[in-house]
Amino acid sequence: MPVGLYTPEEYLILEEAADYKSEYIDGQIYAMAGGSTNHNRIAGNLYAARNFAFKTQEYDVFMSDVRLWIPKRRIYTYPDVMVISGEPDYYNNRTDTITNPQVIIEILSKSTQGYDCSDNFQAYRTIPSFQEYLLLDQTQRYVEHFSKIDAKQWSLREYDESDQAIAFSSIDFEISLTDAYNKVKFEPENAESE
Repeated sequence: MPVGLYTPEEYLILEEAADYKSEYIDGQIYAMAGGSTNHNRIAGNLYAARNFAFKTQEYDVFMSDVRLWIPKRRIYTYPDVMVISGEPDYYNNRTDTITNPQVIIEILSKSTQGYDCSDNFQAYRTIPSFQEYLLLDQTQRYVEHFSKIDAKQWSLREYDESDQAIAFSSIDFEISLTDAYNKVKFEPENAESE
């Protein structure tokens, strides 16, 4: 094994002792970037709304402290929000790592936007239970919503200021954009150019 590469088992041992979360991608370990208040607000809004809506249904909602194992890509990662239908499928009986999300939600930041839109999505698509992917911009009211419609076929729906709500296709759930972005404070567009 080349110097600097870790086995999945070595990663898990290091992760248990670490003061911060890291992702594992095919032998390499990457420290995760810290989140912003907007990032946290959006993830919290989506988690709270779904958790409440599903209290009598067969769904579980998890936030970024639950790890996802993607075996076909040898990736351990921490999606911002995951929805699971039925019981969680724990990897190696670890209650901190699951393998069967139906819906994955990522809150985009400038540092993760490209990865979440391409490489992450490609890896997620190798998960048999995965049906929907939501990407929420934290700098403006804008959402990309991918829904699986057939093997190797996904549809894209975009939401912005003119839309009222995000409607999911694989689960009976809808959330207004106002609720998804509750308390999020957007910076003025010209603030970046100063």
